[in-house]
Amino acid sequence: MLQISEDSTLKFLQEYLSSKGWLKKSEKITHISKAGEGNMNVVIRVTSNLRSIIVKQSRPFVQKYQHILAPIERIEVEHTFYKAVKNSNINSHIPRIIGFDADTHILVMEDLGDCDDMSFIYHQRSITDNQFHTLITIIHRIHGAKVPNDFPDNIKMRELNHQHIFILPFMSDNGFSLDDIQPGLQNLSLEYKENEQLKQIINSIGDKYLSKGDTLLHGDYYPGSWMSTDQQLYIIDPEFGFVGFKEFDLGVMAAHLIIATHDISYIEKIEISYPVDIENELLKKVAGIEIMRRLIGLAQLPINRTLEEKGELLTIAKNLILS
Repeated sequence: MLQISEDSTLKFLQEYLSSKGWLKKSEKITHISKAGEGNMNVVIRVTSNLRSIIVKQSRPFVQKYQHILAPIERIEVEHTFYKAVKNSNINSHIPRIIGFDADTHILVMEDLGDCDDMSFIYHQRSITDNQFHTLITIIHRIHGAKVPNDFPDNIKMRELNHQHIFILPFMSDNGFSLDDIQPGLQNLSLEYKENEQLKQIINSIGDKYLSKGDTLLHGDYYPGSWMSTDQQLYIIDPEFGFVGFKEFDLGVMAAHLIIATHDISYIEKIEISYPVDIENELLKKVAGIEIMRRLIGLAQLPINRTLEEKGELLTIAKNLILS
């Protein structure tokens, strides 16, 4: 299969992108570089004499952790998601799609320019009210989009995610030593890994996650998928998208705002700000599970917190799950 990378030659990419009609008539590629620290896919920035574009390709594994297999069709889910939300009044918050090649699993889109993902909120421990309300508006419009009849069930990606959210973090021995992340974290985690009442609730939410719902979800609505500039906020990477329950996206959002700020009131703020009714208990449980899996699971975040702070967050998470 044709493969792209930051090491591809200018000639190779010029010929490929031109053959698909994705370059303008007088456009010549001048530079290729890696576009950010993508976890799942190969993502490169292609600069020409006229503009820069993003070229993204999925492989049958997770790009950052290549020993973890992942369904290569995820790029098709992303493309279908962008098409589905195109008329949901969020066009200014998503990248414009230039082209998609299903045979090579390549998606080409506009370059959003000089912006960073919002992982910086973990460091600054805050998010502005404007950013918060914009994120709520965007996710509500995504949830209100008409779901195409042919939207992929994305079950292979969900099964992969299910393992990392609901199963592996709560196994006493999953082959992953948390003390390699932070000394003492493994011992701190045992209370939760050995709590059968907690795990029973987590398993039931996991079953719901794998079931078909009625709402189009982003599927990974956290700061790594939020891009910001001084003037604008964008949503990217909907490859975990599926048709499920809205409290999943909202619970994940709540979890990361709590991790960043240690402020549990974001649960209530989401309830109040989201324009339609949601199941409060379900929202809390998803948020608690997401907090836990990000602290004692394999999918660690770029956060700097003391063991005591992580202990406080884990207690908050437990109370949310058992609420």
